[in-house]
Amino acid sequence: MIKLQDITKVYGTGDAAFQALHGLSFSVADGEYAAIMGPSGCGKSTLLNILGLMDQPTGGEYLLAGHRVDDLSDTLRTGVRRDTLGFVFQSFNLLPRMTALANVCLPMGYAGVPNEERIARGKRLLAKVGLKDRGHHTPLQLSGGERQRIGIARALANEPKLLLADEPTGNLDSKTAVEIMELFKELNDEGMTVILVTHDRAVADRADHVIHIKDGLVLKEER
Repeated sequence: MIKLQDITKVYGTGDAAFQALHGLSFSVADGEYAAIMGPSGCGKSTLLNILGLMDQPTGGEYLLAGHRVDDLSDTLRTGVRRDTLGFVFQSFNLLPRMTALANVCLPMGYAGVPNEERIARGKRLLAKVGLKDRGHHTPLQLSGGERQRIGIARALANEPKLLLADEPTGNLDSKTAVEIMELFKELNDEGMTVILVTHDRAVADRADHVIHIKDGLVLKEER
């Protein structure tokens, strides 16, 4: 699904330059469940931004589903993000005044999905994440775990090939975190490729492939 080869990332220039990634290489197979682990400041967030096509590397090659994407224009990157990737965020990133169903349907609108199909698909996704009867509630009326489930349903809205998650259990209590991780496992068992970033060993242990990052490099991999 993804292959990174000698990825570097430098911010700034001259004396103010800071290198966040130092020639990082690894691959994640189609249908794999991978976790990226490392301490704060190791380059995890930079790496996730590159994987999610929200930033470009300074050097190296990034292949996504067999296609090179590190050198795409902003317009092409936006299209690939919309059609290929789904994102789950630690802070949920839901629109507070919109209902759960409207939040899930929002990405489909950007993809040009007709309104009737958006609503039907949105309802199916809410049922899939266990929130069939919560579609008309706003995020402020829901628990943290329910909001994260909405976030996962929204990430699946445009039927992505790859699901990326940034510390998806970071704002949840331990019981709810386990429920969310079980949901990720269910999605992976159905064939979804999942890559999550975490500092929590217990979360990473649920993955099939753990990539340890330190100082902008792959320290080791576990399978």
